[in-house]
This record gives sequence, C-alpha cells and structure tokens, in this order.
Amino acid sequence: MKVTGRCHCGELVFNAIVDPEKTMICHCTDCQVLSATAFRTVVVSEIDGVQFTKGKPKEYVKVAQSGNPRAQGFCEHCGTGIYASAIGDEPKVYNLRVGAIDQRNELIPKRQIWSRSAQHWLADIGQLPAAEQSPT
Repeated sequence: MKVTGRCHCGELVFNAIVDPEKTMICHCTDCQVLSATAFRTVVVSEIDGVQFTKGKPKEYVKVAQSGNPRAQGFCEHCGTGIYASAIGDEPKVYNLRVGAIDQRNELIPKRQIWSRSAQHWLADIGQLPAAEQSPT
C-alpha cells in the first residue's frame, strides 16, 4: 500500500510503501515514553520503502527494550516522531508512526506487542464517556 505522511509542522513530508497487515500496537515502555501516551501504533514499511520528499529527519539511537539499538527519526522543528529503524547503511525496514500517515484510518492494528507493559486501564477504555470536544 502506498501512503503519504508528514510531521505536525510540515517540515517533513514523506511517502512510503507499507504492508497494512503489519500494523501493530506497541506497549513497550520506550514507546510509552516516546509517544507521551499509553502506546504507539506503527506500520512496517517495505525494505527501503520510505522516501522523504521534503526535509530530512533528525535521528538519535536508543537501545530498545529488546536490547537492539534503534534509530529514532523525528522532525527537529516540531518533534513529531516519524519512524524507528535499524542503524547502519544496509537496506532496512522502518516502523512508521501511524499518526504521521495521512491514511491512518485505513491502517487497522492486527496485533499487539510487548503486551506485558500495557497499561491496565486500556481494557476498559471503550466504557469511558466520549465527546467530540474538550469539556473546558
């Protein structure tokens, strides 16, 4: 599937080829901290299947909960997380952050990973009152 995406401020624009069947929710503690929320939703790209058409992401390397070093790509202007990938120059896949993809509504998670780190209250989220806007 071809997708397009961007960071929040528009300094980074990209297109990618992804496999929608490889859309997942990650509950690892790194994803919780990096997303500043309870989990992160990602989709896996084809090998070298990401192309930036505007801007260049900034990267830093973090050793993941798995023990593997992972490059974290983000916009240096607004901070939007775009991907995680292996480090080095070899061909690689990218775990793209679904929230930065324009077609995010079509990318339905097929599995959850690092579920032992999941926030206990997620099982009850469907029972919470819902509104179209903030009450304040």
